[in-house]
Amino acid sequence: MADADAQDRNLPASPKKIQRSRAEGQLPRSRDLPHFAMMVSAGALLAVAGPQIVEKLRQMLAAGLHFDARLLARPGMMGDRLVEMTLDFLLVMGPIAAVLLLVGVASHLASGGWNWTLKPLAPKFSHMNPLEGLGRLFTGQGLGTALKAVLLALVLGIVGALVLKDRLAAYVSIMSVPLPSALAYAGQQLMSGLSLLAVALAVFAAIDVPLQRQLWLRRLRMSREEAKQELKEVEGNLEVKARMRAKMREMAKRRMLAAVPQADLVVMNPTHYAVALKYEEGKMAAPKVVAKGADLLALKIRDLAKENKVPVLQQPVLARALYAHAKVDHEIPATLFSAVAQVLAYVYQLRAAMKGRGATPVEPKPHVPPELDPHNRPEGMPADDDLAD
Repeated sequence: MADADAQDRNLPASPKKIQRSRAEGQLPRSRDLPHFAMMVSAGALLAVAGPQIVEKLRQMLAAGLHFDARLLARPGMMGDRLVEMTLDFLLVMGPIAAVLLLVGVASHLASGGWNWTLKPLAPKFSHMNPLEGLGRLFTGQGLGTALKAVLLALVLGIVGALVLKDRLAAYVSIMSVPLPSALAYAGQQLMSGLSLLAVALAVFAAIDVPLQRQLWLRRLRMSREEAKQELKEVEGNLEVKARMRAKMREMAKRRMLAAVPQADLVVMNPTHYAVALKYEEGKMAAPKVVAKGADLLALKIRDLAKENKVPVLQQPVLARALYAHAKVDHEIPATLFSAVAQVLAYVYQLRAAMKGRGATPVEPKPHVPPELDPHNRPEGMPADDDLAD
């Protein structure tokens, strides 16, 4: 069943799944790279500071073997001497350990990058089950890791054995020379052996770093069902956003329709477009569009205007131009000031005539610049963004 599931996972991991894996603390980590980096660092430290370290250790040994009869008479002398020698040893080896620690952390970051999460620290009781542990050992990944470790140990053992065999006579001859010369020669042989081991580890690290990343990506591969489920989650979020936008448009539509009864007139074309205008002298620099709509919304604006006795004028060209170029709750474009002023004057004169304060005016024929009429738009020219309002 597991093999069938693994075979079904033939799609590459999505960015979302990779991010989720990093959040869970799963990253491609190579163990060979830290081994190589720490061995090279240790060799470099020995090459640079080896003589000073040896001299300091020699002084510590000499001081430790020096006894004073008067000090021996003091009861707590041995404990004080032990603390003193321990502190001296830490002063010598502490910086070396700190450098190796930093190198180890840096090499781990180089193979998988920085990732901060506490999830790996959470207890997993499945890892305490020995049967499951044996099951993981005999998986493809477990067997591959074990074989790699065996191969690495075998290669390092062979290299070490060859180095020891080649220098065995030299190591035996060290016993016949003074101690300082013997230590210096032993240090040279040690550096030579470490160099060969570092070359072997470098080869393993160069192979293991990209290999671990490929294995990590392979473990994160997705099946078609997982990809569909993740797509549904993303689309679900898009649906929520779309519903929110639709709700906002509906609220804006209700506010716009509520402003129609306060409009001075509605310009129509004659059923496709409707634009409601309002002008308050002394408060507005120019007439303002309080509502506009197309098709069913245009009919709704017309009916609402008639219910509230707002004049409705059939001015097709002006209605199209206002719908295309004017925004709701904004003043009309300056290029339409003259045309709108004519229809507003007509409305005011008509209201005066209905109250017996003047003659019935003639319905105007306002001039609208041809380039403002959407019907005159050159073919292939994109429509105004406002048409979507």
